[in-house]
Amino acid sequence: MAEVVFDQASRIYTPGAKPAVDKLDLTVTDGELVVLVGPSGSGKSTALRMLAGLEPIDAGSVRIDGRDVVDVPSKDRDIAMVFQSYALYPAKTVRDNMAFPLKMRGMGKAEQSKRVADAAELLGLTEYLDRKPKALSGGQRQRVAMGRAIVREPRVFLMDEPLSNLDAKMRVQTRSQIASLQNRLEVSTVYVTHDQVEAMTMGDRVAVLRDGQLQQYATPSELYDHPVNAFVAGFIGSPAMNLLDLRRSGDGVTLGGTEVPLSRAVRDAAGSAETVTVGVRPEDLSLDAEGVGSGIKAVVDVVEELGSESYLYAHMAEDESTTLVVRGPGRTTVRYGDTIALRVNPDAVHSFDASSGERLPG
Repeated sequence: MAEVVFDQASRIYTPGAKPAVDKLDLTVTDGELVVLVGPSGSGKSTALRMLAGLEPIDAGSVRIDGRDVVDVPSKDRDIAMVFQSYALYPAKTVRDNMAFPLKMRGMGKAEQSKRVADAAELLGLTEYLDRKPKALSGGQRQRVAMGRAIVREPRVFLMDEPLSNLDAKMRVQTRSQIASLQNRLEVSTVYVTHDQVEAMTMGDRVAVLRDGQLQQYATPSELYDHPVNAFVAGFIGSPAMNLLDLRRSGDGVTLGGTEVPLSRAVRDAAGSAETVTVGVRPEDLSLDAEGVGSGIKAVVDVVEELGSESYLYAHMAEDESTTLVVRGPGRTTVRYGDTIALRVNPDAVHSFDASSGERLPG
């Protein structure tokens, strides 16, 4: 186990160009599972490769347990990496695949066998030890790749989108297994994914990156409830938060002819700005399925029925360019083309500066 620290760490592929990772400050505490998440090109995999020693560090430092590893070869950093590709030897059995890194270290056969057996039991692979990779499912192959990392007993696990090649059901099953396994092993883990649902369900803390820069580093609940800017607000949550640029009026902003109140602190922070970006999550819009009352009127474009809940994708009745997502009941009677009435929970409104996207206090 180890503490990992990125200290103003940067990676620049082309001199004079924008850094792929720009002055990253991040600390992974001992035994913590931290997820790096962001869209393609955000720098998350580059940051992981910098920690692994597969990418040079052009500025700043990376430390493992207080030791600066910038000039330390990858093989001497005591890390183990699991890739998107299983990278298993097809001609070797599961047992031999898992034992291979130990064999390369010159470890005795008795100790190899013990470590492989322990890891196989931990991962539910004991009955598959004598099979070849072609006789395994995708999830089982990924567990073999993880077992190959576990037997090394490293101080840090690095995982680069290890579930991307699995189908939806297998992804859900395997991510819960990885989270449970990490809790049992208590090994510091850095996990990279582009899937924010994966990040929110697995990470002790989540680092959201964009264009090589860290946007926010917090627990999943903090990211969801208090995003620091409009990018994080729109990226975290499924479906995404509704983000609307609304004109100010009175003590709030106007949406569909209805005033949505803003706190005095938000109004003061917004200053003389004529518009404010308002964020409302789908569950914070209440629905009158009959379309009556004096609520905000919207017209339904798509209904997604998921059993326990539904999501209604709609546009404002008076402005087709303004769209909203609303969470409704599981067995809704609303259909395409229906007009619905909505009310906003004023205590759940997020406000952002319309120009910078930064969160407004209050």
